[in-house]
Amino acid sequence: MRKSPIILIILVIIGVLGLSSIFIVDERERALVLRFGRVVDVKETPGLAFKLPIFDEVVRYDDRILSIDVQPLEVTPLDDRRLVVDAFARYRIADLNQFRQAVGTGGIPVAENRLDSILRAETREVLGSVSSRDILSSDRAALMLRIRNSAIAEARALGVTVIDVRLKATDLPQANLQATFDRMKAEREREATDERARGNEAAQRVRAQADRTVVELVSDANREAEIIRGEADAERNAIFAEAYGADPEFFEFYRSLSAYEQALQGGNSSLVLSPDSEFFNYLKSPSGQGGR
Repeated sequence: MRKSPIILIILVIIGVLGLSSIFIVDERERALVLRFGRVVDVKETPGLAFKLPIFDEVVRYDDRILSIDVQPLEVTPLDDRRLVVDAFARYRIADLNQFRQAVGTGGIPVAENRLDSILRAETREVLGSVSSRDILSSDRAALMLRIRNSAIAEARALGVTVIDVRLKATDLPQANLQATFDRMKAEREREATDERARGNEAAQRVRAQADRTVVELVSDANREAEIIRGEADAERNAIFAEAYGADPEFFEFYRSLSAYEQALQGGNSSLVLSPDSEFFNYLKSPSGQGGR
């Protein structure tokens, strides 16, 4: 009867040791079995696994694709136009043994800190070898691929594989935004001034052509008018000459009436004439004929 408690205690100890020797590997993770800090087993398949109780320690690592945001950094492309680059990367732990040796007990935080340094260095090197136009263009997939390929080789020492690198944003530094805005504004104002100057030049040409056309048209019209006026005067003089030759007395009478009409209009200056002036020959003649 006295042995029963001892047996029960032994069974409990055996049960506890048995349970502590069993662990489950989730399908989303992989595990390392460490004995006194040294790797003795790698569990890469999900399910039940065994270890030595008390002596062995299980360290679990995420087997999924992980993401890391690279700290923003300034790069200087070939055209010396500084840019602030914001990027992220996706990676996965490929070699648990190598990963453990590289980061020790620090785990993923230490690995991501070192991976951030690698990505920043490769991003600065790749983007520094091209112009800002290439970086800011929509077709920059080749640049991201170059950064990823360069980071893969460097990250292999950490036991991780870089799957993808993406540039989230490429902006000008805050200190340069106002200067860039002012430069863009000055360029647009210069272009506007050039356009206005070209417009004024074109307007001057149109006005000069219009003025020249007006002068030519007026000159042609005046020339034609003078020709017509000359022909009319010649025709009028011919008619007068013919009328004068046909009846000189009537022609002289007509000219006297015209002179009266012009001289005796209201508003003209006063005329002081003697009554026997030749101007009144037709007025004094009872028959309307001028005196001889």
